[in-house]
Amino acid sequence: MGAGVHTDAERALTVSSLSVILITKNEAENIRDCLQSVAWADEVIVVDSGSTDETCRIAKELGAQVHVHADWPGFGPQKNRALGYASKEWVFSIDADERVTSELRGEIEQAMGTGKADGYYCPRLSQFCGQFVHHSGWYPDYVLRLFKQGAGKFSESLVHESVQMTGRTEKMKNPLLHYSYLTVDDVERKVEHYSTAAAQQMFESGKRSSRAGAALRGGWAFVRTYWLRLGVLDGSAGLNIARMNARTTYLKYRKLKALRSAQP
Repeated sequence: MGAGVHTDAERALTVSSLSVILITKNEAENIRDCLQSVAWADEVIVVDSGSTDETCRIAKELGAQVHVHADWPGFGPQKNRALGYASKEWVFSIDADERVTSELRGEIEQAMGTGKADGYYCPRLSQFCGQFVHHSGWYPDYVLRLFKQGAGKFSESLVHESVQMTGRTEKMKNPLLHYSYLTVDDVERKVEHYSTAAAQQMFESGKRSSRAGAALRGGWAFVRTYWLRLGVLDGSAGLNIARMNARTTYLKYRKLKALRSAQP
């Protein structure tokens, strides 16, 4: 075969390098399993925002590059910091409570080898207090996590950030496992955290709220999750997720109202 001419099979074997990036704060309970699931990557970069537990020590022990930025600019800006340290051809973004399975690893390597797209969405399968959830609007929950260096960056959102892509994207088949809510205390902590961050983001966008509006939006969040998104099929987990979504929505609009009321 002439020089420079390759079959599809030969292109699929092209060796590409991968940077895995993640941001952390006090993730000692999660970080080991997360990093072990991506230990095969060419480099792993952790940007920490001032952990007071063993997160950084564990990450360094497992071979990750650890960069500490104690200030907190928001999820999107912090992930862009991590992206700035990535030096390989491809980037895979992961959270500390997520795991890459061997099947997903194979699909990632195949995608990098063929280079048919510039970015890839992973279906994410999430666990809620011990149960993997297949409805409630949680699955397949496609998230763009693998992309070519220079083809993507994170939005500047304080919460619910996303990768902004240029170029072609495709969807993968094997799920990224997400151990998002392990206990009731974990649920409450995240409800408070996300509702506060979302309220701040809406405040900065000029949005307004009222007591009645917060209640109506919270009620609609329950209906949408439990009935329209078939949370009822997830049993008790679906009911609790619907309640959680309703509470988070209600709180973020109440907190938005409080921020507006505090203005001089």
